[in-house]
Amino acid sequence: MSKIFDFMKNHFDFKIYNVTWIPVLVVLLIIPCVMYLPAEYGYENGLLENMQMIFLFGACIMGFCVKKNKKFFKFVSLVIIILMLREINCGRTLFFPIPGEVNAYYGWKDIKYGYLAHPIYGLYIASVVVYFLWNKLFINLWNIIKNVKFPVWNILLMILGIVLGLYAEKATHNFVFEEMAELLVYTSLVGIIWLYGFNKNFQVEG
Repeated sequence: MSKIFDFMKNHFDFKIYNVTWIPVLVVLLIIPCVMYLPAEYGYENGLLENMQMIFLFGACIMGFCVKKNKKFFKFVSLVIIILMLREINCGRTLFFPIPGEVNAYYGWKDIKYGYLAHPIYGLYIASVVVYFLWNKLFINLWNIIKNVKFPVWNILLMILGIVLGLYAEKATHNFVFEEMAELLVYTSLVGIIWLYGFNKNFQVEG
């Protein structure tokens, strides 16, 4: 039992940081938003998705601005770009709406050269993986896991967002609920990146 407590003491940080309050606020707003926000706020390019993109863009910029362990955080930013492209379906939901229909978009098969979208997206993901392996960033990742505490509340809030998002998608089909859950994931992730990138209690040389 003492070993368990020693492990928790050495690896878990239960402190609530300023960046933790943002996802906490999102959690508190989930029920009111589901009850009172119009469904269109959860549509593609709606208010909630735009807020998600703002947080993801901020996380991406943060990764490129970190002074220590630069290659690792550049990799983090490249992964964030993958998430951003996923949110906008590689641009399909930005540029190819179906006229006269609500929250409906042409499929890639209906778009000229659309068949190239998935291969290009896959190629980008593969290049990010190659960057990770080529620079041996698994060593950096292991050093972080081994030497730096985990921001418990931000991690738990991110996991909660993932669980709620899966539930919303599979069981409720409520767009607002689903997008609020994703917003919870991304705001928690932003906090984690900020802590590891800029808070001296979480930084490790790379």
